[in-house]
Amino acid sequence: MTYYLTDGSEECFYTAVFECFADRESIVTCRRDVQLSLDSAVKEVAADGEKADRVKRKIAQYDGAALNDIALALRSADCAGEQTALEYIRLIIGRRGPVRAMTNIPAVLEMEDLRSKVTGELHRMKGFLRFMENDRGVLYAPFSPDNDITDLIAPHFAERLKNQRFVIHDVKRKIAAMYDGREIVVCHADGADVYLSEYEQTFEELWKLYYKSVNINERPHERQMKGYMPVRYWKFLPEKRQ
Repeated sequence: MTYYLTDGSEECFYTAVFECFADRESIVTCRRDVQLSLDSAVKEVAADGEKADRVKRKIAQYDGAALNDIALALRSADCAGEQTALEYIRLIIGRRGPVRAMTNIPAVLEMEDLRSKVTGELHRMKGFLRFMENDRGVLYAPFSPDNDITDLIAPHFAERLKNQRFVIHDVKRKIAAMYDGREIVVCHADGADVYLSEYEQTFEELWKLYYKSVNINERPHERQMKGYMPVRYWKFLPEKRQ
């Protein structure tokens, strides 16, 4: 068994696919904490644009839409995402055509599950993401999504907020999408000190007061809230902050 270790990037993944495609006893992963058996070998994969492009062209030859499905799956937090994508690619090339309708095959079901988790969270966060205004008039939205969706969600808010500057900060992955009113830039970002504007502080206090007034102690609706919004998102809600 050979483990092909990637750096987590899409280009490196496709490079690994190129190198291990003929090796049926192989696993592709970006995890460094995998437990190896005694007969396992490890190969560090360096991204190679030419090799990656060759694999993409081959996939597109049989199913161009699959490239988007694979790109979404690679954003999943699932530690087996890359291996699932590898098996899916093998199916497409082996059958010389689309395989997404073959739901009796485990790899196809797993690929759809990964894609759905990413697109589902992306859809939810368009409604759940909360911005706060700092003392310079820039909107700041921290969040900690399960999947890597920061650069996917930023265009939605750039369209909605138009000329308003904002920062969407994935605090778990330490990346941020910054919009200056014209273009979006995604970069590495550690912690951020945010000083709220006077307006924002007042608005948050009013919102907390409203939330408290409609939340009847004798009729708690925590279960209903959990149904609409997973608890893991609550820490970024003003009404849930003390």
